[in-house]
Parts: sequence; structure tokens; C-alpha cells
Amino acid sequence: MASLAEIRAKLKEQEANTGGNRGPQGPNPIYPFWNIKEGESATMRFLPDSDQDNTFFWKERLMIKLPFSGVKGDTSSRPVQVQVPCMEMYGDSCGILAEVRGWFKDPSLEDMGRKYWKKRSYIFQGFVTDNPLADDQAPENPVRRFIIGPQIFQIIKQALMDPDMEELPTDYTAGVDFRLNKTSKGGYADYGTSNWARRERPLSDAEMNAVNTHGLFNLSDFLPKKPGEIEVKIMQEMFEASVDGEAYDPDRWSNYFRPSGMAARTGDPNKSSTNGTATSMTAAPAPQAPVAETAPAAPVPTPTPVAAPAPVAEPAAPAGDGADILAMIRARQGQ
Repeated sequence: MASLAEIRAKLKEQEANTGGNRGPQGPNPIYPFWNIKEGESATMRFLPDSDQDNTFFWKERLMIKLPFSGVKGDTSSRPVQVQVPCMEMYGDSCGILAEVRGWFKDPSLEDMGRKYWKKRSYIFQGFVTDNPLADDQAPENPVRRFIIGPQIFQIIKQALMDPDMEELPTDYTAGVDFRLNKTSKGGYADYGTSNWARRERPLSDAEMNAVNTHGLFNLSDFLPKKPGEIEVKIMQEMFEASVDGEAYDPDRWSNYFRPSGMAARTGDPNKSSTNGTATSMTAAPAPQAPVAETAPAAPVPTPTPVAAPAPVAEPAAPAGDGADILAMIRARQGQ
């Protein structure tokens, strides 16, 4: 039997590993940069993934948002949204995307297709070296996690392909900081002026001590668990119900996926089920910056000498979007 101290330590560890489902006033291991005021900036220093098999210092997260008209059995409920993992995140084909992709052949279904298309975000880790958020309470471990959207990620990636960047930005001695700037554009938050520092900066003694004391996270631990056969069927069932305009049915689905804040097997967010809790497949939405979400580009036929092919639902990946990104930098280091 574990001691009370051991139980408390284990619970604290589990809470940290699940993103710290704490109140807004408590320490948060995920840095909420989206709360920065317009015109302010935060400076971050990204760190490597502890997973040596990960080529990058981030992990891509692919989620599909399923909107429902409300909750079945609750006449006072408002529209809710459930996030489920896209199977492409695990290298498998995604049944939902397979169906949605065909919608882009019909112009009248393009908007619907964008609504159900996969949404990308990227998980990073590192330090916040300049924090404008006065009410942000950092956890004991100063190595924070960052949920980065496509706009900021493109800035990060483009710099990695720049020949002028000769060292990995995560290098402990020759790395560089990243300055995140928040402005507005078209009524939405905009981070397009964010940039890398021009000068290298070695980690401070305090930062090195934090890395040595707490270690680095394995970023894959913060991705949703891969759905099994049953979960895949539930996801498809929920998708079809969502498209048909049905309400979310907690009796059928809450043990697998549910809106944030809802307890398993019941529409009452304050009452837990006595029959067990939802599996680890429950996909609580990651904090998102309040920016306009970029939908997949409208499909365009790829010219072929034979026939016009089916349009694609997502723009082709830019050149260099793969293991060659960091391989290029490492090759420069070896010269």
C-alpha cells in the first residue's frame, strides 16, 4: 500500500501529464499565450523532445471537430462540440476524411467540408523567458508546453529552412529565442509578426538546472491515445449524427468522447457516472488562440493529360515539409 505522500505525488504527476485540468487561477503547464493583450509580446525558448526518435522538436496534432445541435434529453442545452482524433495522426487512413474529401467536388458542399476537415496544431515545450501575463501562474517545473497553431508554426518552419540559420534553435548553447507578437487583423488576433531572435543565447544556469532537475517531456504523451476498433466506430457514428443535425447522445457516446466538462453517461456536467468514467480516448479540446481558423483551401483540380482528377481538400505540403527540414540544419552543422 502506497503512503499518502506517494499517492499525492502520483496524483500530482498525473494531473501535470494530462494538461493540468485546474482552475484558471492555478498553475498551468500549458502557457496561455492567447491571453496576451494586443500589442504585447512573449519570448519563448523551445527545447528538444525527449523522444530521440522524433526528428523534430514538436509533435503534430490532428483533430476533427464534430458540432451537435445540443444534448439529447436536455431541452435547455446549447449547441456543443466534441473533438475526436483524426486517424491520419497515427499513420492510418481516416474514414471521416475519406467521406469529407468527396464533398469538395461539389461547390455547394465546400463550406461543410471545411467544417469537418482536420484541424492542425503543434505541441512544443520550452521556457517562457519574457512573460507579459501578470496573472499567469507557472508550475513548479518551468518547462512549459505550447499549443501552436498553423500561422505561428509556418513562421517557425520557414526560419528552419533559411540558410542563415546555422544552428538548431533548441541547442542549449547556440540556440535562439522565439518572440511571439500579438496584433490584430480583420478583427482577429494575428501573430504574423512573430520572429526568431537574431542573436544566439545559451541557456542560463537556472534553465539548465531546470532541464537537469525535471527533464524533458516526451511530447507524444500529450497526443490523444490511438483509437481502437470500437472507438473508430463510435467516431464514425458521431460524425454521421453530427452531419444529420442530431443532438449529442451521452448514453451512446459519453464513455468514449464527450464535450469538455460533461461527465460520462450523463448530460449533467456536475455528476459523474457510477458505471465508470470515460476512457482515455476522451479528447478535451486544447486551448486555442482566439483567431480565425484557417480552413483547408478550396480544392483545385491537378492538371493531368488524361482527365481532371478529384479536387483535394487540403493544400499540398510546402517543399521541405518533412525530415529534411532539420536534416538540412544538421548538415550545415557538420560542415
